[in-house]
Amino acid sequence: MTTTNEIRAIAQTAALPVTSTDSLVSTTIPGPVPGPHDLLVEVRAVSVNPVDVKLRGGAEPEDGLRVLGFDASGTVRAVGGAVTLFAPGDEVSYAGAIDRPGSNAELQLVDERVVGRKPSTLSHTEAAALPLTGITAWESLFEKLRIAPEATGTLLVVGGAGGVGSIAIQLVRALLPGVRVIATASRPESEAWVRDLGAHDVVDHHGDLAAQVLELAPDGIEWILTTNSTGQLPVYERVLRTFGQVVAIDDPEQVDVVALKSKALTWHWEFMFARSLHGAADLAEQHRILDRIADLVDAGRIRGTATTVLRPITAETLREAHRLVEGGRVIGKVVVTDEPED
Repeated sequence: MTTTNEIRAIAQTAALPVTSTDSLVSTTIPGPVPGPHDLLVEVRAVSVNPVDVKLRGGAEPEDGLRVLGFDASGTVRAVGGAVTLFAPGDEVSYAGAIDRPGSNAELQLVDERVVGRKPSTLSHTEAAALPLTGITAWESLFEKLRIAPEATGTLLVVGGAGGVGSIAIQLVRALLPGVRVIATASRPESEAWVRDLGAHDVVDHHGDLAAQVLELAPDGIEWILTTNSTGQLPVYERVLRTFGQVVAIDDPEQVDVVALKSKALTWHWEFMFARSLHGAADLAEQHRILDRIADLVDAGRIRGTATTVLRPITAETLREAHRLVEGGRVIGKVVVTDEPED
């Protein structure tokens, strides 16, 4: 770890395609100083999410430089004066905030209220894959759809083999025994992955999705968690039962909610950065979610989702991770780590 007033980081200096060697570059930035609720974390591993790709390719950085990266796992090196949840030496994992410098640096400041303990049974490499997708899946299932532990019905997970889908399937199987999971997957390897995670049934989202779902559930389904809702509203309206619900985590250009009125359907948005971006009073709920997920992992009820690991954390490996995620064929998560191989 650097001991000067500057630290190493990989930064975006312009909105560029990942094929450009200038899309992510090695640099140094001023060493961060913790605010009252901040942890100063030595980053050991990060994972790349679609939000990283979207910002790198489409958003010009303010002041000509932005450190991307959200998911991270590492060790607390210092704490702010108001910190009560963690102490130096603690191993933590988190997804950070969208309006602060990211995890693609050797040291990062992160508010303790959006940080969880690293699962003790996982390495930093494995732990870095879980926070963003874990919070997103948890908020989608339990805070938006409000599926209760005693609930019965069917959930369709669109994009079952992706990062969020991989956690959502496992959370349902671990905590919602009365809920049947239908996951979408279009390749043999992704179908095998979602079945291994616990999906009861699998359908191909490149085919006639509505017909496949209704063949499995002729009376319709109660819930949809979708990572790709563009153009799918007629399909969702067709397969959902009266008073059914959809939670979407993607960014469609428009949603014609009037089309949902006939069945009195509900459309939810999930954006895991909403709490931190708008200073929500219950910001610490994300700390509690991450700790609950860590408990489930350590109890063997949920497993890690890191499937592709690149070493070490450099501009080159991060560009490769972005390329893989941007290609849209990743199963599980891509992690970039400074931890050595076992």
